[in-house]
Amino acid sequence: MTSHQFTLASPPTDAISALKFSPDPNSARLVVSSWDKNAYLYDLRDENGKFGEGKLLQKFEHRAPVLDVCFGETENEIYTAGLDWDVRKIDLNTSEQTVLSSHEAGVRHVLYSREHKLVISASWDSTLHIHQADTGANLESLPIIVPLPSKPFSISATATKLVVAMASRALHIYDLKALALLTAEADSADPSSNRVEVEPWQRRESSLKFMTRAVACMPDDAGYASSSIEGRVAVEWFDPSPESQARKYAFKCHRQTGDDGVDVVYPVNALTFHPIFGTFASGGGDGVVALWDGISKRRIRQYQKYQHSVAALAFSASGQHLAIAVSPGFEDGHDEVPEGTVKVYVRELGETEAKGKSKSAK
Repeated sequence: MTSHQFTLASPPTDAISALKFSPDPNSARLVVSSWDKNAYLYDLRDENGKFGEGKLLQKFEHRAPVLDVCFGETENEIYTAGLDWDVRKIDLNTSEQTVLSSHEAGVRHVLYSREHKLVISASWDSTLHIHQADTGANLESLPIIVPLPSKPFSISATATKLVVAMASRALHIYDLKALALLTAEADSADPSSNRVEVEPWQRRESSLKFMTRAVACMPDDAGYASSSIEGRVAVEWFDPSPESQARKYAFKCHRQTGDDGVDVVYPVNALTFHPIFGTFASGGGDGVVALWDGISKRRIRQYQKYQHSVAALAFSASGQHLAIAVSPGFEDGHDEVPEGTVKVYVRELGETEAKGKSKSAK
């Protein structure tokens, strides 16, 4: 199968903040969150079951821009987070929205851990809220509130770990099993007791010198990649042994040589790992998407240059598709988003298109 690309019909009208595929490898559902105060649900298959422009199934309006979205246990529920300070669960069958909790500032990220049935949100109020997902619409069940040393910029999880990248180049790695135990012991009768100082499994300082823009965990639970506003990506492993830590490295990317011969450096806005091969994609303010083999430290390929900044990336659960959100970037100081400039491209990958170049790459 050779790769080809199509553009999603009915995209958001303002900058895209996140996009995610359904956790079901056989599904064609995609959710997108936007600064236009909506979360969008798409089905990428046409009436004949073939992937194409897809169709917009539903749109869920919020009170403020939506900064993140993810699927829950099934493809019939999603969670959203945004500038209304709320973490919401949305039942896609009934369109019912339930507020799980409210932070004290905008909520930048939300993710769902299927292994531990946890909904985890990270807010600019410098806290994590840890919710037990199986409480359903029971609003009496309050989240565990975990204080952070500084504002979170990005979070990602594996089956066992949660990585939180923050301001001041701080990075915490939490044990998800320990967080799940805390939520099980939460006392809904005494909300004040739900604010818990949690010691991370590891504390680290970012390998990157400048502000972290994105973090993404390896699907094999071995480590993570992080990116910065200064055109660099770092690859690190969880194993604290000196041998493992000696393997970590960082590299330059998403740079273009200007007319004067000087490099123009762009932020690396998005990272996502391929669920099968363990390679990863990066998307930058230069409008470029690249695929990387983190084991052999090689770039696999670089795609066409898009018209605007790459704001978000996501591989499908089957690994056969890569969704690319393109929005006018704010690097140039322009806040206006001209009509028709926000697009979602879906690339159907060739069988080995995202496969690594090293024998040890899975």
